[in-house]
Amino acid sequence: MLKLKAKLFALALAGLAVAAPDGGALAQSKPTVGIAMPTKASARWIDDGNNIVKVLKERGYGTDLQYAEDDIPNQLSQVENMVTKGAKVLVIAAIDGTTLSDVLRQAKARGITVIAYDRLIRNTPSVDYYATFDNFQVGALQAQSIEQGLGLKEGKGPFNIELFGGSPDDNNAYFFYNGAMSVLQPYIDSGKLVVASRQTGMDKVSTLRWDGATAQSRMDNLLSAFYGRKRVDAVLSPYDGLSIGIISSLRGVGYGSASQPMPVISGQDAEVPSIKAMLRGEQYSTIFKDTRDLARVTVDMVDAVLGGKEVTVNDTKTYNNGVKVVPSYLLKPVVVDKSNWEKVLIDSGYYKRSQFN
Repeated sequence: MLKLKAKLFALALAGLAVAAPDGGALAQSKPTVGIAMPTKASARWIDDGNNIVKVLKERGYGTDLQYAEDDIPNQLSQVENMVTKGAKVLVIAAIDGTTLSDVLRQAKARGITVIAYDRLIRNTPSVDYYATFDNFQVGALQAQSIEQGLGLKEGKGPFNIELFGGSPDDNNAYFFYNGAMSVLQPYIDSGKLVVASRQTGMDKVSTLRWDGATAQSRMDNLLSAFYGRKRVDAVLSPYDGLSIGIISSLRGVGYGSASQPMPVISGQDAEVPSIKAMLRGEQYSTIFKDTRDLARVTVDMVDAVLGGKEVTVNDTKTYNNGVKVVPSYLLKPVVVDKSNWEKVLIDSGYYKRSQFN
């Protein structure tokens, strides 16, 4: 009799555990979501991965988070494993947006929903949704910060500018560049901005894998070839990691002193080294994309898909991946400079002040 009571008591406890509102035991009652991130080399991707896992676990899902360290075969293998292990949804920030077609076809055959995360997955019908920021606007904001820093609207100039683009295998890089050029091109056409190298267009200014060392090397070459007797006044940089490389190159030839101040340099992702560079007067601005918000939007998509509800999107025209227009949710980016960095980054809780002491 005592043994029977003990068994009944254990079963009752188990029942309570399944219904536990804190999500601890509930996590076992919801399916696993596979999360494929490109690399840990950039702090923003670490934040993205952690934020998605945090929100998914809060809502009771299992998670399988993998980083591929910018190795395409590695990411393919990781996604294949997620499919094999039975993930019900895949959230993928692709290294190369064109290389996943076969594995995503397998996922689709198993009824798995695929959400492209921040980077559009191209040339496949097997991507269902896209969660990202307004990437054209990111580029426009970067260019507007250069416009402001140089005083172009006030008629100042001419100024010398050099252009850097992101990785040519990342669809976002083209949106960033086109957004920036929508602001800068009229000034180039009027002669207020001069690209001394004449290197324009993504075929000439792209930076494979968003690599800061590659950007530094290219800036070295530009300075050597075109700026022996003149000054570079601005650099369009689409990402903080490139900005840091560009700044290192400029420092090497004497920029950053009282007599030779740094050019107006843009950036993106509000990474700690770039905020510190901004406070030192080396980088002019960056673009903040709150990965906490992007994580919530992505998990809202997961909830809707697995709950049989309509997925909320706010763009059904912009993101054609070469095969289909992918329904998307776009968040708004924010430009950050010395005037607002504390309000945007510290007061919001994204960073701690101690990180910048």
